[in-house]
Amino acid sequence: MKTALVTGASRGIGYSITKALLRDSVTVTGTARSSKFSNELTNNDLFTGLHVDLASESDINKTLKPALLDNTPDILVNNAGIFVDSPIDSDDKDWLDAWDKTLQVNLRSSSILSKWFINAHQKNGTEGILVNVASRAAYRGDTQEYAAYAASKAGMVAFTKSVARDYSKKGIYAYSIAPGFIDTDMARDSVSVYGEEYLTRDSAFDSMTQPEDVAEMVAFLCQGKVKHMSGSTFHINGGSYMI
Repeated sequence: MKTALVTGASRGIGYSITKALLRDSVTVTGTARSSKFSNELTNNDLFTGLHVDLASESDINKTLKPALLDNTPDILVNNAGIFVDSPIDSDDKDWLDAWDKTLQVNLRSSSILSKWFINAHQKNGTEGILVNVASRAAYRGDTQEYAAYAASKAGMVAFTKSVARDYSKKGIYAYSIAPGFIDTDMARDSVSVYGEEYLTRDSAFDSMTQPEDVAEMVAFLCQGKVKHMSGSTFHINGGSYMI
């Protein structure tokens, strides 16, 4: 039976990914910063929930390093992320603070978890699957107040490609997912400001993409059936751009 660690598993895309993996009989450890895990997850014998603040390096070292080194999962899904506005005309300190927090949660934490995951599998002589949930912003950018978010997700994609280049031949298969606007709490904050029509105006659809679409792609990759697509990015954005 396969095992997985999924960050940001309590809601949104991470919640859907977790449910899809559990459906496929994968034993999942899911993380959340403070929000509760649903009864659907906690009542499932294959699920374990951990509360950890990815903005805190000490919290990550205390809670997640043992989970990755002592009982290394077959699959790591770095999904957790934050979307903090930092207008370019804001105070320099405030702007840099927002950048530092965004990069810590979205890029630094996912990268150190990946590092531990890779090293553990190399030590054990086992194969592993790494899935990093980035964003379409990594490819098309975002509005200037969310430049830190776009930069963090672009860094995540580049990191994933770098892992794939060196470690695919050594049994680590790494993939990026680049969602567009997905119908989650994070996107709903934008809906309240701009309206759903704004969020879908560049889309090939009249509705927002559902988190289950992303989850099904991740669940498929976690089956290990497309190893030679290691390093690839999978774009799930409602056709807002097409590659």
